Amino acid sequence: MRRRDFVGLVSAAAGAAVFAPGPARAQSLWDMMNQSRTLTDAEREANSAAALQAIDTIEPILSYDTANNLLMAIAQYEPFVARGGWEQVPQETYGVTLGVAREGVIQLKRRLLSSADMPMAENIDNVADATTDAALRRFQARHGLQVSGQVDEATWYALNVPAETRLHQLRLNLLRVQAMASSLADRYVVVNIPAAFVETVEGGTVVRRHTAVVGRIDRQTPILKSRIHQINFNPFWNVPVSIIRRDLIKYMNENPNYLTEQQIRIYDSSGAELQPTDINWQTEEAVNYSFRQDPGPQNSMGNVKINFHNPHAVYLHDTPTKGLFGENARFYSSGCVRVDQVQDFVGWVLRDNGDWGSGEIANVFSTGERKDVDVRNPVEIHTTYISAWANRQGVVSFRDDVYEFDMAGKVTFET
Repeated sequence: MRRRDFVGLVSAAAGAAVFAPGPARAQSLWDMMNQSRTLTDAEREANSAAALQAIDTIEPILSYDTANNLLMAIAQYEPFVARGGWEQVPQETYGVTLGVAREGVIQLKRRLLSSADMPMAENIDNVADATTDAALRRFQARHGLQVSGQVDEATWYALNVPAETRLHQLRLNLLRVQAMASSLADRYVVVNIPAAFVETVEGGTVVRRHTAVVGRIDRQTPILKSRIHQINFNPFWNVPVSIIRRDLIKYMNENPNYLTEQQIRIYDSSGAELQPTDINWQTEEAVNYSFRQDPGPQNSMGNVKINFHNPHAVYLHDTPTKGLFGENARFYSSGCVRVDQVQDFVGWVLRDNGDWGSGEIANVFSTGERKDVDVRNPVEIHTTYISAWANRQGVVSFRDDVYEFDMAGKVTFET
């Protein structure tokens, strides 16, 4: 397919430069024919690093900077969508990776060209080459997917979300960001639910982003505003009634030793400890008792629990199941938020508690000492729902509408 045939599809997206950190560059047919169709591991890693660098930004997701970036992205998407947007990618594209030649690769390349993940070319063929690998990794990074260079299931579905839907996300999230940008403290934490990440922000700049695990669809992390006021090191876990009803009863019916293995103790209303055999697990009798998990490596809170006042009994915490941080869709919790690299996060929260530097935190983590620390200057925290944003280089990021708030057109949320 020659560029003159393709230009009608992308001419309205003069935003190739808006979606990309530099101007689009043309490749000759000769260059493409001679381009290597194999890459070393180091070259693949370099493509991944470039993709992740393209989406990086120090701008907080809740800021006037992000609002302005969204306005520019909308201005680029609107004329493009008016001309029909991008085409759908066929099922034959599923599984495509570097070096693969098959039906559907041309459509894949056209799709990556239309969103400027791939630089413009005079000709495109049906072979996934090195340029395709770099473009696909960039697309995956922008959509919060595993940066693998392969069209897996999640990537294929993201490729086929219509441009019109993406424009709707941009408009809706602009309103959300504008609604919150004026009411933020100088120092605050943001949990962005669709992206499953946590930002620590100070002086209008992101200090650090932490990968997170948030509430699953049927146990959603609530939208709220509060302040982090206390840190519990090596905490007990008091099991919520909802989890007793939904999970513990089921687990005990599947494995009668579950509570013992997890070091979860049972107490009646007077504080007396019961044995698992004292309860009829074929009924909901268990909800009448208190369940508490001892501190330790198996504790669901991990080494630390981060408290903020709210009516939903949710909090931030560490976790013993850190493998979940490496997944695409990190929606596994019962509403609380698990934070990766939590030791660094706690150190930032306790910055003004002079006796709690990184050495002291590492020590209490390693010794397992039970300790509660009040935060000297409680830090503002917002849990929110931003499913589309852009950085100052014009690179646009999208996430799935996991809770269907975009579908419902929600702009503001009760807190």
